[in-house]
Amino acid sequence: MKNEGEKIKCDHSRILIVFSVKGVENMTATSRSTSDAFSEKYSIYGDMIFKLSMVYLGNYADCEEVMQEVFIKLLYKAPQFESGEHEKSWLIRITINCCKDYVKNFWRKNIVSLETLEIASALPDEMELTEIILKLPYRYKAVIHLHYFEGYSTKEIAQLLHIGISVVKMRLKRGRELLKLEMEEIDYER
Repeated sequence: MKNEGEKIKCDHSRILIVFSVKGVENMTATSRSTSDAFSEKYSIYGDMIFKLSMVYLGNYADCEEVMQEVFIKLLYKAPQFESGEHEKSWLIRITINCCKDYVKNFWRKNIVSLETLEIASALPDEMELTEIILKLPYRYKAVIHLHYFEGYSTKEIAQLLHIGISVVKMRLKRGRELLKLEMEEIDYER
């Protein structure tokens, strides 16, 4: 049995989350089910949240911070969800807001990162494309990620980002144009 104050670690594909409990022997069936439910949510939504935050922040460590914040909000402040899709859209909205808050953070603005950009994808072709997308202005990379990587329609993206459908369509169009120019430039350099 675990001792008082010992930590339980749940290691998933992207980040290590540590839960502090008051001993497993003291855990009720409800708290065990909460822990199991949390682990399930993490395995379902962890990659999506990580990739979305990588699009916004472009740094592995910053994405870990945002993921922690998002899952803490899911654990303690989540509303009653009507469906799985409602929960997913709530998590995307929370992730976007956390990323925006993180970018506005005083400390982040005043540090110079010496790290090179870490890319979340494993495939070389995907890495190159992800690098190009990360170079796009914020307004374009968000809609491109949600549309092409998460599979959302323009109407759903408009609702998630609180912008008009025509704005989403225009950002997708301009984002694709910028991607095309970047990819042509890379092909030209080869």
